[in-house]
Amino acid sequence: MKIAILGGTGKEGAGLGYRWAVAGHHIIIGSRVAERAEAKAAELTALLPGFGEPLQGMGNVAAAQAADLVILSVPYEAQKATLEEVKPALVGKLLISVVVPLKPPKLSQVWLPEAGSAAAEAQQLLGEQTRVAAAFQNVSAEHLLDLNHAIACDVLICGDKAADREIAAQLAQDAGMRGIHAGPLVNAGIVEGLTAVLISINIRHKIKHAGIRITGITD
Repeated sequence: MKIAILGGTGKEGAGLGYRWAVAGHHIIIGSRVAERAEAKAAELTALLPGFGEPLQGMGNVAAAQAADLVILSVPYEAQKATLEEVKPALVGKLLISVVVPLKPPKLSQVWLPEAGSAAAEAQQLLGEQTRVAAAFQNVSAEHLLDLNHAIACDVLICGDKAADREIAAQLAQDAGMRGIHAGPLVNAGIVEGLTAVLISINIRHKIKHAGIRITGITD
């Protein structure tokens, strides 16, 4: 797929984009500043292990326009402005939100916006012309650039259409993880809130890569 990652210069977006490029997807790194996106795309392309698709860098609007699928991986405080800017380019497309609403300085305490989740807020802003799903919020960026490191974290996926959740599950598999269908978008608040819980666990145990695993599933 041709995938745009808005906010792809950050650790999470860049790490996921790198793994998807290795898996053969065409990745477009998006940023408010096109030059930053181009620099990050070149940096990641230089890391490709002799296979995979070179990454591109563009401004957010151009990236969203060029892509079949869009990933939103910006800080929560930048979500509204980013989506308002790219909204026309998202019509008819699937947006997968990786955004986590956190309230500095208490990052280890769960906080959710009035809509119930950042993903639900995005859906309200974009309207019915764009489908929104939520995934990858609980994946640490710590080891994403290390292909030899197995990411010991399941990906909980929320979305109102099973087909959209399945796309996210395939992307999880392509990045070396297991995607778990976690119900409709209304459930995304619980998934987003788990990130604050994982931050608390990281602080308590002096680590950077706490994750979640779902037991009892054999397939």
